[in-house]
This record gives sequence, structure tokens and C-alpha cells, in this order.
Amino acid sequence: MDPIANLAVNTIRTLAIDAVQKANSGHPGLPMGSAPMAYVLWHKYLKHNPRDPKWPDRDRFVLSAGHGSMLWYALLHLTGYDLSLDDLKAFRQWQSRTPGHPESFMTPGVEATTGPLGQGTGNAVGTQWTLGKSGLEPHRQGE
Repeated sequence: MDPIANLAVNTIRTLAIDAVQKANSGHPGLPMGSAPMAYVLWHKYLKHNPRDPKWPDRDRFVLSAGHGSMLWYALLHLTGYDLSLDDLKAFRQWQSRTPGHPESFMTPGVEATTGPLGQGTGNAVGTQWTLGKSGLEPHRQGE
């Protein structure tokens, strides 16, 4: 892994460790273990625009592991979405923009509210079905 990618992965991990520790709640394991995969996915493959989180032709990222949501929040913060370091420090706090289970109406870049375990599968299938019905095509590698 090149030095910049390594720094990015370790930054994701560190943000997750610090936020979970400060909140005294959540699970750092998912962000720590998934940071390399998530970095590659977000950096090389996902088509998104932090300045326009609702851009119709964006790729959708659904994470159905609410307690591991610091992975998502760290990625959003590091890729330029309107999510500050102070927002990350308020992880899992009452009325925070970074709740323990992501809420689509609270955090820019969060596509779906993920509530109960397993709900992400339904969200992902529903999102794909809706894209198909709308005439939008999903992003394919190399496009």
C-alpha cells in the first residue's frame, strides 16, 4: 500500500477508535478491520460528490452495521462531506449528526436509515430497484 493510502487507512482507524472511546459506546472492530477495503472502494470506485450529496447519478453506499458506523462517518469526513471533526467527536450523543445508527435525514452522505440488523439488505435491494425504475443506471467499473 502506498504511503498516502496507508495514512488514510490509519486515519480512518484512529478516528473510529477515538470516537468509540469518547462515546464509551459502539464497536471499533468494523471500522478498524474494514478500513483498507473501504478506502479502496471510496477512493477508486465509488462515484460521489461531497458538494452535492443528493446528486442523482451517484453510487449508493449502504452500511447495515450501525454500531460500526464510525467507518462511514470517517469516510464522509475525510472525503469532504459536511461532517466536521466536532461532529465525529459527538458520535452517539443525543441529537448528534453522528448517531449510533446512521439516519439519512441527519447526516449528509448517509443514504438510508439502517435501524435493525439486516435492514441494509432491504435498503440495498430497494435502492437498486428504484434506480432501475427511474431509468438511472448503476455505476460500473471503468465508467
